[in-house]
Amino acid sequence: MGPFPRPPMPTAELVHLHVHSEFSMLDGAIRIPQLVEKVRELGMPAVALTDHDNMHGAVRFFRACKAAEIKPILGCEVSFTPGRRDDETNRRQHHLVLLAASQEGYQNLVRLDSRGWVEGANKPRIDFEVLAEHGKGVIGTTACMGGYVSQEILMKGEAAGREALGRLKDCFEPGHFFVELQDHGFPEQEPLNDILNELAKELDLPVVATNDCHYLFREQAKPQLALQCIAAGRPLEEMSRAHHGSDRMYLLSPEEMAQTFRHLPEALANTMRIAEMCGGACDPLSKPKLPRFALPEGMSEAEYLKKISHDGLNARFDELTKIGRNLDVGAYRERLDLELGIIESMGFPGYFLIVQDFINWAKKQHIPVGPGRGSGAGSLVAYSLRITDLDPIHHGLLFERFLNPERVSMPDFDVDFCMDRRDQVIDYVREKYGETSVGQIATFHQLKSKSVVRDVGRVMGMAPADAGRIAALIPEPIQGKTVPIKKALEEEPRLDAIYKEDAGVRDLLDTAMELENLNRHAGMHAAGVVISEGPLWDHVPVFCPEPKVYVTQYDKDDVEAAGLVKFDFLGLKTLTVIDVAVQLIDKRPDREGKPFDLAGIPMDDPATFALLQSGETTNVFQLESSGMQQLFRQLKPDCFEDIVAAVALYRPGPLGTGMVEDFVQRKHGRIKVEYPNPVLKETLQDTYGVIVYQEQVMQIARVMGGYSLGGADILRRAMGKKKESEMAKQRAVFVEGAGKQGHAPEEAGRIFDLVAHFAGYGFNKSHSAAYALITYQTAFLKTHYPVEFVAATLTADKDKTDKVVRTVAEARSMGITVLPPDVNQSEIDFTVVYEPKPARVKRRKSRPVAMGGEVRDPWGPKIRFGLGGVKGIGSGALEAVFEARSMTPEGEPSEDGTQQPFTDVFDFTSRVDLKRVNKGVAEALVQCGAFDTVHAELGVHRAAAHAGIEAAIERGKRASADRDAGQTSLFGLLEPAQARAVASSGSSAFPSVEPWDLKELLAREKATLGFYVSGHPLQRYASELKRFCDADTVTVAGRKGGERVVLGGSVEGYRERQTKSGGKMAFFHLEDAEGRVEVIVRSRNLDEAREALTCGDPILLTADVKFEFNRQADSEGPEETKLVLMEAAPLAESLRARTKAVRLRLHVDRTDSTKLVGL
Repeated sequence: MGPFPRPPMPTAELVHLHVHSEFSMLDGAIRIPQLVEKVRELGMPAVALTDHDNMHGAVRFFRACKAAEIKPILGCEVSFTPGRRDDETNRRQHHLVLLAASQEGYQNLVRLDSRGWVEGANKPRIDFEVLAEHGKGVIGTTACMGGYVSQEILMKGEAAGREALGRLKDCFEPGHFFVELQDHGFPEQEPLNDILNELAKELDLPVVATNDCHYLFREQAKPQLALQCIAAGRPLEEMSRAHHGSDRMYLLSPEEMAQTFRHLPEALANTMRIAEMCGGACDPLSKPKLPRFALPEGMSEAEYLKKISHDGLNARFDELTKIGRNLDVGAYRERLDLELGIIESMGFPGYFLIVQDFINWAKKQHIPVGPGRGSGAGSLVAYSLRITDLDPIHHGLLFERFLNPERVSMPDFDVDFCMDRRDQVIDYVREKYGETSVGQIATFHQLKSKSVVRDVGRVMGMAPADAGRIAALIPEPIQGKTVPIKKALEEEPRLDAIYKEDAGVRDLLDTAMELENLNRHAGMHAAGVVISEGPLWDHVPVFCPEPKVYVTQYDKDDVEAAGLVKFDFLGLKTLTVIDVAVQLIDKRPDREGKPFDLAGIPMDDPATFALLQSGETTNVFQLESSGMQQLFRQLKPDCFEDIVAAVALYRPGPLGTGMVEDFVQRKHGRIKVEYPNPVLKETLQDTYGVIVYQEQVMQIARVMGGYSLGGADILRRAMGKKKESEMAKQRAVFVEGAGKQGHAPEEAGRIFDLVAHFAGYGFNKSHSAAYALITYQTAFLKTHYPVEFVAATLTADKDKTDKVVRTVAEARSMGITVLPPDVNQSEIDFTVVYEPKPARVKRRKSRPVAMGGEVRDPWGPKIRFGLGGVKGIGSGALEAVFEARSMTPEGEPSEDGTQQPFTDVFDFTSRVDLKRVNKGVAEALVQCGAFDTVHAELGVHRAAAHAGIEAAIERGKRASADRDAGQTSLFGLLEPAQARAVASSGSSAFPSVEPWDLKELLAREKATLGFYVSGHPLQRYASELKRFCDADTVTVAGRKGGERVVLGGSVEGYRERQTKSGGKMAFFHLEDAEGRVEVIVRSRNLDEAREALTCGDPILLTADVKFEFNRQADSEGPEETKLVLMEAAPLAESLRARTKAVRLRLHVDRTDSTKLVGL
């Protein structure tokens, strides 16, 4: 049984065959669980689901009906055209209801719906050809007034309707096509029904009575109409008139249907006839189905998996032996064979073969792949196949947490790939298995509380400002979860007050609550991919958000229930950072061509742990947030296991229990390490007696309760869900098993209760360990190769100005020099250039920390800004610059492949393709300082170079014309040194203009790079800021939410916007020498602060710290720091106001009256 009590025996002689759920997006307002409950209540034996052009809800509808012992009828109201489905000039599109009468009919229904999406032009639609091809086992009805037959009658007359009926009839098996009759009180329906009934008699077709159900209850007519108005962007009043005020499109009772069609009893009886033909005859659920994997001749999937697993394990033995690991080879082989046996018995060898294939293909293409993610890191088979790169035996990870032979479910490898190249792996899979066999998975986006209030307010004719004010009273999301309207009414007195006092507000909110959390539209899962044997639509329905992009109509849970196996291809930015950093390290002069082996780094490096203990972990994976940095300062990890535990503990659950503090105190001996029972010491000693991991729960069950590891996984899941009945059952099993191990029932019960308490907070150790490895790797790179690591981070973040600013600031604080772009030396990405230091400077074996303002590295590495990071320069322009740099002035490739440096901006415009490099590109390069090196030799400053761009462009056009005409330029006859000499003698005529002052020069740098290179506007205020401010843009992240702080900085990106309550608020970034932070200015503070924020000068502000939940959990922490402004004033003005006195010391013999007057 499901969630419903056993229903009474069906008594009603009626079945609803035309029903639209919330999956008829912004049209149907019926939730499937409530539909099934209502059908059961009315005593109807079956019900159909016929959503518009989709079967999104079929699986959950099927399951809900089965749980309530109601026959599910799977259907779809498809769009149908009498012309060609793929003819873009054909705009005709009508409705047609299709119902599956058999398993074959279900498969054909899936194909019909899918082919409508795949092959239909303009919109999803099918035609006579497709319908005839897949009509077997399908029942068709003529649908509503928007149906093909009805529209032919209404637009062309009875004869056209007769012809349409005849053509449709021929597409179905005998007795499988019905003429549908409806009556919702629309004036056209009664005469239309008369004609349809007569035509049915003429053509010997049965009639069937339906109600076009879009909502469950009559009183939901208005909310459902509001839903349609949201979709159409039309006012509720206007749509109500078009519907003639009808409120009859709900789930009518059998009595109401009998009254409506009292003159056509056969139409009512035919609902039962169709239900008998359809009900329970098809099943969308299926055992897992995998595509066939190409195997060596004569081998089964299991045999091949066993072979490559043992081969892979032998290769791992060689690697582990080289790094000095002492191995119990027998234990490894025994574990491998155990896992292989379970995999084979559960029928999953093909799954492992498919996953290892695309992962190892990616590695061969040098696409970075993560060491593991989720419980899959606990598999030795996966480690042997290089699906994962973490030794599960060495780290105490359990295979049964991943694949449990006592609880059959699909294995699920989540795989992280380099963010930039993830799509290449998916393309490989498409090529290998076929384009139509690979698809992504649907997700559904809902009408959330705030947005639905604004939407309903709009269609009700309420002013946006008024609706916005009401929505603004709903609390902000808590940890990413929206607050429901009902809960907001309970918690927000102001909202409750206007709800009770204002009938219009009450109407709005009541309507919004009816629609809240209904589906708004379907989207694509960010990572989920399915692979099928043959086209996807041979298994599940698909939709196409764009041509040749196939997305399953079922979501991730339903698609697996339907038999397709999900593979998660995730993009992780940190893998990109690591890959770029390793490439840069390989180019270091001291590597001498020897590749850097990340897998071979020592896992007990003291310098790396010193960095982790310092909390200076900006850009270290998972350690970005101030909370995590504080935890590492307190914990002071000194082994890899500490990192694994910290990653598992830093989550909302454990943070609120005192577990984290207990763990830290136990590690440092301030609290005695005690174990719940002596037999659990081995299980808990790595975590100082604290139950941190789900795997520890399983091991406790095995060691003390006598469970198998498979049974222990079932116990772990039961404890996590905390179902009382299951918990009581498991408690009895645990106590009995512990008794067999010699433990008293009271002791066993105490341990069970203790474990049950912590099990809700336990984290997956396999995932923690795999991600902790990435944390350690990034910490190692930052420790020993800080310049290369920072350059890689900047490259990965080059499109994110905020992160670039913060990373550059941190780089400078580490003593790393960040050079401006250079038109001759910069590449697209950030690179490292080396300027060797005197021989006496030695590279330390430990961390090359900042010494005397620079990183202590004898090779003198510095970061060169990449041209790809300069704003206003697109990929086409960059290609043109690099092409020209590798060409001679005559436009020929350099004979020896060496770069041909540009001598000045005139030479630049004479050599680049000006069709791709325009004036704006040249200006950006000058303003950011990319020509400074070559122009310095000529004594040309940026202002002069900028002023000369027009003339340079004109000269470049002439040079291009000369080349096209076969003429040679003067510069082409000169050596580079001679060319520079000619340029410096005046051939490149730069205008005589005043240099930019520092303020303008910095502003132009900022506009093109996103940060300052030649200085900082706040430099002159450095000592005053230190005296008057108690925080900066970096340290605010370490403050508590709501704490008030004083900061100084420059205002960047100031913008105001109209609030939904009708007022104005502002947003900007406050930037100082350390980085930047977003500031929010609320309406009540804006008028007073606006002048200071828009004057263009640095400001001093007072603000409250605010933390917002961050949905992106790559290398960032779970919270994002923001400031809420209280007051602001120009910095200079604030400093004057806070300065009580100025003391001057003058030398009498050097002071005269003129100087005194000036002072």
